[in-house]
Amino acid sequence: MYEYINGLITNIYPAYLVICDRSGVGYKLFVANPYRFEQNVESHVYVEQIVRENEITMYGFIDENEKILFNKLLNVSGIGPKSALAILASDDASGLVNAVANDDATYLTQFPGVGKKTAQQIVLDLKGKLDDLAASVGMTTPVAQANSNQALSDALEALESLGYSAKEVVKLEKTLAVKHDTTDGYIRSALKLLVN
Repeated sequence: MYEYINGLITNIYPAYLVICDRSGVGYKLFVANPYRFEQNVESHVYVEQIVRENEITMYGFIDENEKILFNKLLNVSGIGPKSALAILASDDASGLVNAVANDDATYLTQFPGVGKKTAQQIVLDLKGKLDDLAASVGMTTPVAQANSNQALSDALEALESLGYSAKEVVKLEKTLAVKHDTTDGYIRSALKLLVN
């Protein structure tokens, strides 16, 4: 029903953000990595609305390619919106594209909610269907955060909201705390460690 929303990003939380359109309506959008967006900035966010028997949920994307990839993942048996967002939260989509192109199901099992069988299904279902995205995959640059300790806390909370266990997240905290980074930077670094 909706293709995109132009509006002001009013709130950013670990699993979602709120964007207020010009008419004053605030939309709750679940996103892969909310810290790629900047609070109090006018933004153009692509959206996908999913209607289920007991809920209506909206998902937001940084660009059209991310939305296309999300929808392709949803067409895979065993992949729901939460698993699709966890996969999209990685540094860029090239890992997914390469894994599918090279029949590397093992790479895909690193994501929460993706077991061996589901990973094989992703490769099988998406083989040859990501070629159009191969040249254009990638995400945006990180947004600066003033308080790096808060940035690390937000990043760890976001990882848990993506489905990673508290045990996995705690193991990463010391490694990530060594450097000062943005929330988005911490999430990207953590995802690289988790999927390698």
